[in-house]
Amino acid sequence: MSEMDLLLWARGPGFQWALGIFLFGMILRAFELFSLGRKRDLSVARTVSPGSGWRTLITRSLPQPSVWRRAPATHILGYVFHLGLFISLVFFIPHIQLVRNTLGVSWLGLPTPWVDAAALITIVALLLTALHRYQNPVKRFLSEPGDYFALLLTLLPMVSGYLAFHHQVLPYTLMLALHMLSAELLLALLPFTKLIHFASFAVARWYNGDIAGRKGVAS
Repeated sequence: MSEMDLLLWARGPGFQWALGIFLFGMILRAFELFSLGRKRDLSVARTVSPGSGWRTLITRSLPQPSVWRRAPATHILGYVFHLGLFISLVFFIPHIQLVRNTLGVSWLGLPTPWVDAAALITIVALLLTALHRYQNPVKRFLSEPGDYFALLLTLLPMVSGYLAFHHQVLPYTLMLALHMLSAELLLALLPFTKLIHFASFAVARWYNGDIAGRKGVAS
């Protein structure tokens, strides 16, 4: 298979397979999440707290002063690579064109130098996150292979995309094909790894806040 054949396969069947596996996995995980058995709460609500679930979803997504003081590196690196990943994924014009070709919707992108800088910062932040996780005794003890695998899955498309954009290491066609394949691998495995938190975190935080509000507990 030539470099162009590999790229064409990644753009066609590879993307279709990855998208199909992703959708199947998301439906499966949603069924698992919302079909979990929970005992009926027979207690009388201690207070009326409308919007407690949404309030918790917002407040738990903001920097927490206590956590900031104890683990500033975790906070800084986490926000940096999540924000950089979001910018690189959502506001890079070729990515927007891909969504437009697939779903028929589009939006304004950011200037390419901005996205390029965000991608580089994201790569550095991801590497530092992995290093910090390994060097910190507590985090290293709590970490499982799946945690490092999730970081690797996220890092590969970023690195390959950055190298392809700058025409480095390998011929452009081959590097672009590797970038697309790594992104499709991430897409296909996302529902089956800890990266599923990109969707489940909102449900979990809303549920915890709603239950806490019913019990009269601050959340």
